[in-house]
Amino acid sequence: MTRCGRWSSRCSPGWTVVEPLFPRVDRRARHPGRKRHPDRLVFQGILFVLHTGIAWEHLPQELGFGSGMTCWRRLAEWTEAGVWSRLHEVLLAKLRAANALDFSRAVVDGSHIRALKGGPKTGRSPVDRGRAGSKHHLITDATGIPLAVTLTGGNRNDVTQLVPLLQAVPPVRGKHGRPRRRPDVVLGDRGYDHDKYRRLVRDLGVKPLIARRGTEHGSGLGTQRWVVERAFAHLHWFRRLRIRWEIRDDIHEAFLALGCALICWRRLRVLASDVVS
Repeated sequence: MTRCGRWSSRCSPGWTVVEPLFPRVDRRARHPGRKRHPDRLVFQGILFVLHTGIAWEHLPQELGFGSGMTCWRRLAEWTEAGVWSRLHEVLLAKLRAANALDFSRAVVDGSHIRALKGGPKTGRSPVDRGRAGSKHHLITDATGIPLAVTLTGGNRNDVTQLVPLLQAVPPVRGKHGRPRRRPDVVLGDRGYDHDKYRRLVRDLGVKPLIARRGTEHGSGLGTQRWVVERAFAHLHWFRRLRIRWEIRDDIHEAFLALGCALICWRRLRVLASDVVS
């Protein structure tokens, strides 16, 4: 096995899961041009950038991923085709089939990151001396598995993304009957304390359980909310997500969706190892 193959086997979802999601591109019969670099190697290059945070132009050629520009263009192509959201849905369905998703409650939170190059969905961050920043907004199930993620400017209030996060949760299959999409309860900290949004959440058929402002710390939600903070730690373990380097918001959102999918894949591997042992 090549060095590239060894790295991929540790860090990437199974190729049999990913390959069917990529759009098929047939080579032209006339004037075919240069042969298209294999999707598998390019996908590994994208994962390498996500994990290491390396600049595209510094992507090691000796690993066989192709050039950084090739990987960037393929990432943009697959993002436009909706590959990453479908990959996340497929892995969520596998987790639900394994009884590893808990929709009894969901947890929401937001996290600031710096956006050094600016671009759409950035703003003056109130926690970073007004520098340009973005915010990751995350919703997880009761065990900390990412269900959906959104990106906004760093000056957006967390509560504005409460309803969009709930609406962004995909219909999760994996069991007989209708797909599951809404949790029974959603938990949030004081940043989500607003009666208007509580009503909007109830309109979606979800019970809001949100800490009130002005109350002492120790609301009791911390014993259940910590899973989303752990999920953020796992998500920001990918170095490309610690700082936003992308001017294009859709490219950064692609990395976010891919990071969520990788967290789901790791949970599936843990479940598989438990079954084997």
